[in-house]
Amino acid sequence: MNKKYNVIDLFSGAGGLSQGFVQSGYNVLAGIDFDDAALKTYAHNIKGAKALKEDLFNEKEAIKDIEDAISGKGVDVIIAGPPCQGFSLTGGRDINDSRNKLYVAVVHAVNHFKPKAFLIENVPGMATLYKGAVKQQIINTFEDMGYAVSVTDRPLLAADYGVPQFRKRMFFVGFLKDLGYDYFEFPKPYLESDQYIGTAAAISDLPSLVDELGENIMHYSCNPKSDYQKLMRKNANVIYNHVGTNHTEEVKWVISQVPEGGNHKDLPPGVGESRKFNEAWTRYHSEKPSKTIDTGHRNHFHYKWNRVPTVRENARLQSFPDDFEFLGTKTQQNKQVGNAVPPLLAQAIGKKMLNHLEKGDDK
Repeated sequence: MNKKYNVIDLFSGAGGLSQGFVQSGYNVLAGIDFDDAALKTYAHNIKGAKALKEDLFNEKEAIKDIEDAISGKGVDVIIAGPPCQGFSLTGGRDINDSRNKLYVAVVHAVNHFKPKAFLIENVPGMATLYKGAVKQQIINTFEDMGYAVSVTDRPLLAADYGVPQFRKRMFFVGFLKDLGYDYFEFPKPYLESDQYIGTAAAISDLPSLVDELGENIMHYSCNPKSDYQKLMRKNANVIYNHVGTNHTEEVKWVISQVPEGGNHKDLPPGVGESRKFNEAWTRYHSEKPSKTIDTGHRNHFHYKWNRVPTVRENARLQSFPDDFEFLGTKTQQNKQVGNAVPPLLAQAIGKKMLNHLEKGDDK
């Protein structure tokens, strides 16, 4: 089929979910968020989509603005990554508690637009919150609205789908039963653990920045060294966002004593005492995916060089292609990268959802 399904992205951030759905063949109409810098990045990269600043707590006004922005086009799919904050358990089959506004915004949007399908992404902890009762409440809410809802049995691991990162996320996917859709089966892993993409295969072609801090636009200094690098560079002629951090000599000295794949536990007594928590002073391993990319970027270090990764290196580890340019301050860029859904993981689910949609339309 040649039909392109229309998508809107709630709590879009910089556009990781949207990028993955674009890559899997959807037509993204709009991304909605409240973060100015993230929306600028979204508008810059998700071509043809409107970047809308909306307070999704005020769902009536937000939905009206979305309607106006998409000019009467139908919405086939709603995707959303609402933050999991202050979720309260109200019991029964209703999540319409004022403290659950972030989720309720998605419920109201799905109820209004009646898309053929929706996807909600969240952190693994959502599955066990209140002993699984919140997860069941979300399922019940959408089932009562006429959707067949599937949830990941266990969080999906991004590394299983070609992302060079040990990042786990859970997903809810629903399809409208009235249109004849049944339950959705999540994509099986693409890779075995011995096939995972390591950090060297992901970022070794980027300039080392040993003798320079780099610039926001740089040229490649070598050819791709892996299939993953070829994929990331496919549509790019330059490198964006590859700017180093000006560490003190002491910080570089501490980092230099952390072995590949090691952390603060490998430092000599008295060294690096300012940071001694679980993720502190962690050096990536060249042959393994990275730990979960966070929004701070100060605790993880390059597998080889004595510095924190650049925004571009973290974007690579998140599977953003090199032509995806992040805007705003470096702090804002790191936050955008860390908050995003890896596009290749989103693409894997998007493709499977596309097959499900097309099968339903063929009935």
